[in-house]
Amino acid sequence: MKNDFTEEEKKGFYKAIYSRRDVRSHFTSKPIEDDILSKILHAAHHAPSVGFSQPWNFILIKNIETKKKIKESFNEEKNRSSQLIEDPKKSKYLSFKLEGILESPVNLCVTYDPTKFGPFVIGRSSIPEAGLYSVCCAIQNLWLSARTEGIGLGWVSILSNEILKKSLELPDHVIPVAYLCLGYVEDFAEKPDLESAGWLPRLGLKDVTYFEKWNDRENENWKGIQNRIKEDMDYA
Repeated sequence: MKNDFTEEEKKGFYKAIYSRRDVRSHFTSKPIEDDILSKILHAAHHAPSVGFSQPWNFILIKNIETKKKIKESFNEEKNRSSQLIEDPKKSKYLSFKLEGILESPVNLCVTYDPTKFGPFVIGRSSIPEAGLYSVCCAIQNLWLSARTEGIGLGWVSILSNEILKKSLELPDHVIPVAYLCLGYVEDFAEKPDLESAGWLPRLGLKDVTYFEKWNDRENENWKGIQNRIKEDMDYA
């Protein structure tokens, strides 16, 4: 079968992947146009899902009082989690800008509903978590789509799910998976913020790839790709 993606289209796809950033700051006041937001949500909704269950829902938020409640939860959770580390790393952690809840024009909660289409979903009986994995696929689609439209997205995971459920009036069985901040930004950073800040390094592909079995890095049947990976080409 002939590849129906042109070289330019392929370059655009990889550009979106390598230039995607978890955006926490530098949001502008420019609103997201309805047609652009719709395109981004459609991209998320066309993600693969286990048993074609489409177990996600998208809750769009711009009410300032709701945002303030979520921001309060963030502040509480950030302070609580800071107790797990000691200075000087604790002070560095507390100095980081890790969300744009109030600054971003649109907040979005992506949820997981395990009851959608009934209790039996093809492919989920052996690995129940496959439903959650499907929601994560939708979030990744959304993230890449937003990047191609020039819109920054930040995933706020320093939150209480109980506060989210209460604030958004989620049913008991619905699980909040991601709380996202979306908006146009002044620019996209060359590197992830935490990499630039020296919090953690980017691992090389050779550091995370094994062949046939765990921790096997030198399997003779995979020499070609091993040599390619060892070149450690930085595509980003």
